[in-house]
Amino acid sequence: MTLCLSGILLSLLILLNWFYDHSKIQQIHKEIDKSIYIDKDFDQGELVNPPKNKKSEYYYYAKIPFYNVSFSILLSKNIDTVGFIRLRNTKIHYPVVQAMNNEYYLTHAFDKTENQAGWIFMDYRNHIDSLDDNTTIYGHARMDGSMFGSLKNVLSSSWQKNRDNYVIFLSTLKEKFIFQIFSIYTIKSEGYYITPNFSNSKKKEIWLSTMKERNIAPIDTEVNINDKILTLSTCQNNQGKRIVVHAKLIKRSNY
Repeated sequence: MTLCLSGILLSLLILLNWFYDHSKIQQIHKEIDKSIYIDKDFDQGELVNPPKNKKSEYYYYAKIPFYNVSFSILLSKNIDTVGFIRLRNTKIHYPVVQAMNNEYYLTHAFDKTENQAGWIFMDYRNHIDSLDDNTTIYGHARMDGSMFGSLKNVLSSSWQKNRDNYVIFLSTLKEKFIFQIFSIYTIKSEGYYITPNFSNSKKKEIWLSTMKERNIAPIDTEVNINDKILTLSTCQNNQGKRIVVHAKLIKRSNY
């Protein structure tokens, strides 16, 4: 009886903590949405590594407008802010932070209070002002769909059938980027897909080929060693599987 009561109390405590973390994250997110200004920007921008084939899907996505984001308020709330990310038909609409390691924002919210929901953060090895070969952004897969909880949408056939979904918008303090998705898959936890830089072009070519071969979505986006890659990563389940999305930079513009 004592063991049963202890188990029930422990379960209730875990549940209460989850709801507290959830409500705090929701509050922070609402405050962010109210305090910053985001709008579409039809600046033509600079095409990045455009293919010679003018019929390529690249040119369809290159016509999509950027998003302007006001960062002054975000920086006043958290100096670790390095960007803002959006992904269509998901709940991913968050400021991106970066710490000195990849552990801090697993257990801290945007306001730096302890919270098991964590926040959306960039790999500490990446440099946002000069994009690396592969820039990785992480987030917990929360059951309520917050953080990267809705990244699972990319695995559904309905999401994949909509060609307008295959872009990721990333605004930084200095630039606006649009990335075109070229690979979506699930895999057991590993370090290879989050490699930030490659020592030579051959290694990057092999990496790109491997990432593209893993793709399960009905797309065939061309990639080559001159492309800058953005990777989104989150947990799929408690057995260590990951949901991964790779996209290549196709358009950029300075503020």
